[in-house]
Amino acid sequence: MQMTLLNYWHYIFLGLSLLIFLSGLVAALKQKDKKLIIPMILSMALVSILLAFFSMMVVDKYTKVVKLSKLKNKRLLSTEQIVYTGFVNNVGNHAIGKVYVEIKLINKGHATGNVKGGNFYKPNGIMDFIDNLSGGASDAKPQTITKEFLVAKNLKPGTGKSFRVYFKFPGYFRSVAQFTKVRGK
Repeated sequence: MQMTLLNYWHYIFLGLSLLIFLSGLVAALKQKDKKLIIPMILSMALVSILLAFFSMMVVDKYTKVVKLSKLKNKRLLSTEQIVYTGFVNNVGNHAIGKVYVEIKLINKGHATGNVKGGNFYKPNGIMDFIDNLSGGASDAKPQTITKEFLVAKNLKPGTGKSFRVYFKFPGYFRSVAQFTKVRGK
């Protein structure tokens, strides 16, 4: 069974936004000057939509609390991949429909602010030399890789789940800095 993305706090704030819109609608329809009815309805609709949107973001932030622990990584040289294993735990009081882990890898020099010309990957070889002579553009290699993975579904309060994700690791990366984020939806 798939859990909904909304809990009772979401419904409370959506209901409040609807009440604000309806009260503005009633006030607009009671307006004596007929030219002001449509602008009042549009402004109340805009205020209600913005209030609903921001309240959903705030409710998500404080009710869907996930903790990432025991994160480990290992490079598989035979397949040129990197494997991340870890554990996500729902430490909030509400169920979470989906849990995502974002892994960001940054090549040497970029994470510490030490960005010099020699830190960027420059492909070399006879084909790159020929490409440059013929006016072709050499392949620029990305220095930052960001991957996001769905690692858990329907995580009840107080429960956790282990995960394993893997992706292709660039062979030209040296001295990598890694950053991870976890979030629930």
